[in-house]
Amino acid sequence: MAGLPADYAERVYAGVLGKLIGVYLGRPFEGWSHDRIRRVLGEVRFYVNDRLPPPNHRFPVVVPDDDITGAFVFPRALAEHGLGRRLGADEIGETWLNQIVEGRSVLWWGGMGIATEHTAFLRLRQGVKAPASGAAALNGAVLSEQVGGQIFVDGWAMACPGDPALAAHLAGEAARVSHDGVAVEAARLVAAMQALAFVAPELDVLLAAGLGCVPPSSLLHRLVGDLRDWHEASGGQDWQAVRRRIEHRYGPDRFGGVCHVIPNLALVLLALLQAGECFTEALSVVCCAGWDTDSNAGTLGCLMALRFGLAAIDAPGDGAREDGERPDWRGPVADRMYLPAAEGGGAITDAVIEALA
Repeated sequence: MAGLPADYAERVYAGVLGKLIGVYLGRPFEGWSHDRIRRVLGEVRFYVNDRLPPPNHRFPVVVPDDDITGAFVFPRALAEHGLGRRLGADEIGETWLNQIVEGRSVLWWGGMGIATEHTAFLRLRQGVKAPASGAAALNGAVLSEQVGGQIFVDGWAMACPGDPALAAHLAGEAARVSHDGVAVEAARLVAAMQALAFVAPELDVLLAAGLGCVPPSSLLHRLVGDLRDWHEASGGQDWQAVRRRIEHRYGPDRFGGVCHVIPNLALVLLALLQAGECFTEALSVVCCAGWDTDSNAGTLGCLMALRFGLAAIDAPGDGAREDGERPDWRGPVADRMYLPAAEGGGAITDAVIEALA
């Protein structure tokens, strides 16, 4: 691993904040369609909790969320087993059993055969070792390729600044506890991009590194190529036209399950292509685009913050709110986060504590 960037600690703190901000922004309208978001919320350029229809109009900004918990609890395997390329899915699966309180913490408890991570946890409890616990041969291809593969990579990437290969390995092994196939490939791609973002913020460089960590036969190569072509054809000005093409070729109906990784990764990549260096624009695009809004915005928020630091979160960009006020992404969050896991003393925590962990 190359030497740590001079601002490593601050950039990790920014990455944790970016993850929190994205998840908290997208969570109140998770699963809404693009059309419903446009109709009810319009542009999403700040937290919309006070714009939700009843009975959710008092939905708090800071809440426990599995997209956050998994991202910061699963990497505790590093403390339990040590950092290195030999850390595998079997050790990370042991950390799942050590850290997860069944039915109460870390995961979305959606049921066997419905929630990918819940299914994998039940396999682990039955004595099935990872990576068999997440294998398509046992759980089916559709269930094993849901979006969780890309959701929980952030902690692994931030432990590997400037080392996309190691980040891809760790994130891929972590994903194999519960996922298989293209979901594992998506985890490797996103983690490689996040790790390299510490030293190389240029999007073309990040995408090349991410694609270099997945097999040439992967659908992700075609996905990235299509998105680049469609973005260029739109003149970089009409992301909604690109989104329509995504829905036609890579929409959820093409893949199945509750929340497949391919449609959602496509929206993350779309926002990256569209937003340039603007944190607010990136979150606005990915949230307005719909589908798994909280996890997509969390993945994207972390990556944008790792690329451009705290200054990007604080910059007004072109993200003025409808009332003319500059968006204050950090104020409503106030660094707060919850990690309800077996180590109960750390359940109420904050971005600084987790950045230093």
